[in-house]
Amino acid sequence: MKKYCAVLLAAGLLLASACFAQDMDTASLEALHWRLIGSFRGGRVTAVAGVPDNPNVYYFGTPGGGIWKTTDAGHVWKPIFDKEHIASIGALVVDPSDSRTLYAGTGEQTPGDGIYKSVDEGTTWTHLGLEDTRFIQSVLVHPHHPNVVIAGANSIGVNVFSRPAPAGTFSTARGVFKSEDGGKTWRQTLRNDKTAGVFDLTADPDNWRVLYAALYVPPSGPPDPAAKEEGTKATSLIYKSTDEGSTWQLLDSKGLPEKDRGRVGITVASGTSGQRLYAILDQGFFRSDDAGATWTQSTNDPRILASEYFSRIFVDTKNPDILYLAQTSLYRSLDGGHTFAPYVGAPSGDDFHVLWIDPNNPSRLFLGVDQGAILSVDAGKTWSSWYNQPTGQFYHVTTDHAFPYRTYGAQQDSGTQSVPSRSDNGEITLQDAISVGGFEF
Repeated sequence: MKKYCAVLLAAGLLLASACFAQDMDTASLEALHWRLIGSFRGGRVTAVAGVPDNPNVYYFGTPGGGIWKTTDAGHVWKPIFDKEHIASIGALVVDPSDSRTLYAGTGEQTPGDGIYKSVDEGTTWTHLGLEDTRFIQSVLVHPHHPNVVIAGANSIGVNVFSRPAPAGTFSTARGVFKSEDGGKTWRQTLRNDKTAGVFDLTADPDNWRVLYAALYVPPSGPPDPAAKEEGTKATSLIYKSTDEGSTWQLLDSKGLPEKDRGRVGITVASGTSGQRLYAILDQGFFRSDDAGATWTQSTNDPRILASEYFSRIFVDTKNPDILYLAQTSLYRSLDGGHTFAPYVGAPSGDDFHVLWIDPNNPSRLFLGVDQGAILSVDAGKTWSSWYNQPTGQFYHVTTDHAFPYRTYGAQQDSGTQSVPSRSDNGEITLQDAISVGGFEF
């Protein structure tokens, strides 16, 4: 698992100008063009969205490769956000009342520039502002009043989790923002202290007037690691709104650990009249059956813990006892959070981040993992491939001196890859790629 900032590289012709003793005439470079040489193996996914009742259309966002779309249930993926010149996507949602409309919140590992909207299924995009937020990692759209949009902005990106952030790192525009005109204008409705930002934002599916926001308060500490004084550990605060996000109250949360919660994920179970909530934090997994007033730890499974890298819970849209937890594996509970078992198939990988469940047919699942995006239309019995997504994040790239030369790269959470600069097969395919040992760094 890699928590630091990664760079998505479209591996192409690598020019080592340092090898030349004389200055190079830059005009000679104008005839060169970048070309994708692979490999077609998915990388980390930060946001996913599907279209209810349409098993063919899905979207996913990446921390460094924009937004991608399929119209054939994951056989072919195409980029649809390249013209916007923003690579980092933190949130993605399809309007529940109009599947032609999408919202994208930018900023995840690296800063974004606000929120975008498409009204033609991702063909074109309009910038809606909030450019000062830098890290929008939650967006909600009212299912019956589509002009009501709620956005949660974090104060930092994923790359500085779990350690004190440098001075000047925090975004000044953070908290919860609400629009009542489809994103044309926004007003801030929740902000806490100088560093806290919203990481998780959820609505009661039975009563959309009720929302919950988990504010993440990053750790603090002295700039000098040798200093004797100790900083504070990361924690989270849970807020509740009963008026569609216009005002917020700090949730008492009796039964939850009061300090050092780390990153908290929270969700509301459908079909419980808003009474059942689930929360995951550093100290374990908790359940509330009275709308968050009191909590009990429902399992002692040592695997079911939050982390600074992922802490999100997803509940079956028809059965409140079935829930999924994103962790190093995807864990599923069939008894309301008392017991969990790994729930992954083939392909599988490391570090599961996000899951979309069709609200009308929970057998349709769409997963975002460190190795790409995969979908299932049969409740996880079979999954689509992620060997058709050129979205891998590469930390390093180099070449050898062979002819044709080979390129070498270290991919985030996926080991190493080497691909040739050309192939005798007419195109460079996954069959031309080899692993050369080593890990992401």
